[in-house]
Amino acid sequence: MNILSIQSHVAYGHVGNAAATFPLQRLGIEVWPIHTVQFSNHTGYGQWRGRVFEADTIGELVQGIGERGVLGACDGVLSGYMGSAEIGAAILDAVARVKAANPAALYCCDPVIGDVGRGVFVRPGIPEFMAERAVPAADIVTPNQFELEHLAARRTPTLGDVLTAIDAVHARGPSVVLVTSLHVRETPEDAIDIVVSDTRGRWRVRTPLLPLRVNGAGDAIAALFFGHLLARRSAAAAMALAVSSMFGVLSRTLEAGAREILLVDAQEEFLHPSRLFDADRL
Repeated sequence: MNILSIQSHVAYGHVGNAAATFPLQRLGIEVWPIHTVQFSNHTGYGQWRGRVFEADTIGELVQGIGERGVLGACDGVLSGYMGSAEIGAAILDAVARVKAANPAALYCCDPVIGDVGRGVFVRPGIPEFMAERAVPAADIVTPNQFELEHLAARRTPTLGDVLTAIDAVHARGPSVVLVTSLHVRETPEDAIDIVVSDTRGRWRVRTPLLPLRVNGAGDAIAALFFGHLLARRSAAAAMALAVSSMFGVLSRTLEAGAREILLVDAQEEFLHPSRLFDADRL
């Protein structure tokens, strides 16, 4: 399989394409990464260097790939942090080019807007672009709880509220919605939930809550989920495998006391998770 991944990149650490590319490659998937930004490190450090690329650069790179005559072999497009609304438009143009060459290709949008405790951390105009243009164009979206609430324009204190919010996102267009991190009234204090919804139903994976705060885990889960979904065509199975792998990676990261997720050190988790979590139908 081949995935065109258009998102941010850092030289040091693992967020955006630096979190998505290697796990997908470890699964045996060819990745064509295009960077929307290139920073020295993720912005969670408070200081970084680098730049946001122009939207024209994104379009130029996609055009160059197209000139190799391979867009018809692209099975999916994955997008994450966009940098600007103009770059978002270039990403949607790339999706349209890929789908014109391969109508069976899927678009997975990780609608990066913000997070619980941090609020909105993207540039002005991007939240509106996500809600009004990116999500309606997507087949699959992978918001966290904060982003789900933003896209659905409603709070989600309970599981019932989450499911209603997911329905609101489905109504915008995506057939698959994966909520990558949830803590609602029904979630035990020492646990975290992940929920997926598609035309076949809704499922939940619950894992222990690790005392760890790192960047990039959501980027890696979105990539792993998309890769497994393309291979297995089962949202429940894709979620269970993605979550199991990342739980192993994050457990290793916690044990090491590392600030960056240990994607390389714990790479065997992508193929053989040390602990498997089941997806329970809701």
